[in-house]
Amino acid sequence: MAATRSLSRTVALIKINHPPVNALSTPVCEALIKEFAEAIKDPSIEAIVLCGANGKFCAGADIREFSSASRRTVSLEGINAEIESSKKPVVAAIEGVALGGGLELALSCHYRVAHIKAVVGLPEVLIGILPAAGGTQRLPRLIGIPAALDIIVRGRHVPATEAFQLGIVDEVVQSSAIDAAVQMARKVIGKPLASRRLSTNTVQYNINVDAFLDTALEKAKRQFRGAQAPLACIDAVRASAQLPYQRGIEKERQLFASLWATGQPQAQQYAFFAERNVGKWTLPSGERWDNVRPCPVRTAAVIGLGTMGRGIVTSLSKANIPVIALEQDTKQLDLGKKAVNGLLEREAEKLKKQGSSSPDGNGLGSVHFTLNFEDLKEVDLVIEAVYENMNLKKEVFRKLSSVMKPDAFLCTNTSGLDIDEIASVTHRPELVIGTHFFSPANIMRLLEVVRGRHTSPTTIATAMSLGKTLGKVAVLVGNCPLFVGNRMLGPYLDQANYLLEEGYYPEEVDQALEEFGFAMGPFRMMDLAGLDVGWRSRMEKGLTGSRVPPGTPARQREGKRYCPLADMLCELGRFGQKSGKGWYQYEKPGGRNARPDPWIRDFLDKYRNTYHIKQQAISPEQILQRCLYALINEGFRILEDGIASGPEDIDVIYNNGYGWPKHRGGPMFHASAVGLHEVLMVLEGYHKANPDVPSMKPSFLLKKLAAVGGPPIKEWRTQLGKLPNKL
Repeated sequence: MAATRSLSRTVALIKINHPPVNALSTPVCEALIKEFAEAIKDPSIEAIVLCGANGKFCAGADIREFSSASRRTVSLEGINAEIESSKKPVVAAIEGVALGGGLELALSCHYRVAHIKAVVGLPEVLIGILPAAGGTQRLPRLIGIPAALDIIVRGRHVPATEAFQLGIVDEVVQSSAIDAAVQMARKVIGKPLASRRLSTNTVQYNINVDAFLDTALEKAKRQFRGAQAPLACIDAVRASAQLPYQRGIEKERQLFASLWATGQPQAQQYAFFAERNVGKWTLPSGERWDNVRPCPVRTAAVIGLGTMGRGIVTSLSKANIPVIALEQDTKQLDLGKKAVNGLLEREAEKLKKQGSSSPDGNGLGSVHFTLNFEDLKEVDLVIEAVYENMNLKKEVFRKLSSVMKPDAFLCTNTSGLDIDEIASVTHRPELVIGTHFFSPANIMRLLEVVRGRHTSPTTIATAMSLGKTLGKVAVLVGNCPLFVGNRMLGPYLDQANYLLEEGYYPEEVDQALEEFGFAMGPFRMMDLAGLDVGWRSRMEKGLTGSRVPPGTPARQREGKRYCPLADMLCELGRFGQKSGKGWYQYEKPGGRNARPDPWIRDFLDKYRNTYHIKQQAISPEQILQRCLYALINEGFRILEDGIASGPEDIDVIYNNGYGWPKHRGGPMFHASAVGLHEVLMVLEGYHKANPDVPSMKPSFLLKKLAAVGGPPIKEWRTQLGKLPNKL
């Protein structure tokens, strides 16, 4: 049953029952309107409690119905209006979650009781829409515009204790919210309900609302570059202050329809489902996420306490997993210990504020710091996070293989080195796997899980399960140089550099990509990461420095185009933010405020004159095509090579680890939206004019998909069947 009714003396209990999260599908909405109508008519019932089955109130509308034009015979706002107008008090008993339409449903009730571990929120903005069942009109009437705007525009999940402080809920309980709601319902029988009907209230404020919302709008335009949903949310909240409730509801509906017409909701909902499904991995041999049992990870260790290691230790501790952290010398250990303890103190403070710390501790796993490999011999899993050097990593894995218990898992946090070569120095290659975290590891959600040739299904299942435990979005990928994300980044950065050679300046390239929606353009990103990181890598590969053969043309390597600009900056000590100068200039070494540098303009002008490079007229649209299509083309090659199981996995990686704007779905979704034939034509034209840039030669798979009419992205997997699979 979608919704059921029972009786506790004179209080009717209406329960939403639609596993797993009680989503408000059309049958649920129809059942709710029926149950409420009968309870309101029944003279033996004096009050109503609305709750959800299985410890969850309601996680909102059924997202799968959004694409249906006539998706329901009764609207959620229609149900909310019925509930709110009831002359019998209605109390919402919130357990688990009340999100989106679930919170809108609760706001239509006259009172709300929440369990202390419940969370509420209106996260619709995260899937490209806005609350469209009165949420943008009722919430400001309840808690005021500033607090409501923060929750709606950020799509924030609000813990029950904060919801009580804000006034969203009337009571927070540590025992059964349903029992407490029944008690409250009995207490309020016969009491006036006029002030409890939020739609009849006016928004209370003591600020200049227009000025406040104008400021919020400008901030949102900067923060959510190109995303329309946050702006629509602000417009809807403005309507709550300026218009009567019913006209505000009409404005809410108009804004919802206009958002749907942009295509952004479809892109964000694709990204939502891709992220939800990415953990459902399958191997060519038939083992799958649902038939291989992961091993429990009760204790873990981390080798190396640099920036990445510190973040990994913090992530494990946040997941309440005891950690042993190892460094090579006392100085590095003390530095790492101080940094980790600082991070953990902040996490403990957050847990305390949320009421999540346990009675016997702070809710964090213990951390033991050591210099001794012998201390690791009983842990279940170790994550190596030392400097990105193959010889160093192999030395560490030799030690781990000899010291750790035979069934311990050995993970490497390499960002692109060969997993099989690392595993070759151990006695247990089947227990070796790549776990590529992203910095800062205690904040960034992405985890690339890299399968080596000998990695066992149980090792994969355990690493993927650990990622979920750590709150990461874990994506299984195959083993190749740079894996998925960084491999795609190479051609993208190459094109950005070539654009500088051809007449553009760093701030112009960055601006085009940031206006597209990237959090940061390529040159600001390189300055943040440190130009010396790539420089060292290129020196190790013999692309620059003393290992380049004499007489090699400055702008060519092995017959391929090469851009030496970044090498030249590094030779001058311009490493980016850390040195105060890179592609931009900063207020000081370590500064964050990037300013265009006149020196760079002069440097680039002289470089072009030296190599007789004619400045070309290139539009912002061409900047996007060159950089993005290079990225996308490499994505198709990754699919050809069997390194990712489908385009959705690539998009999840870019959405969560590389700053791709989620309102554009991901690079492969973007290719599908633009049209594969269009992408193919641009790449073919560029490669014909520039045959020394092989990364822009259209991939076989792109040509194949374009030749069959550019099918929807959900059908691409059917074309991948005969390609190799390295998962």
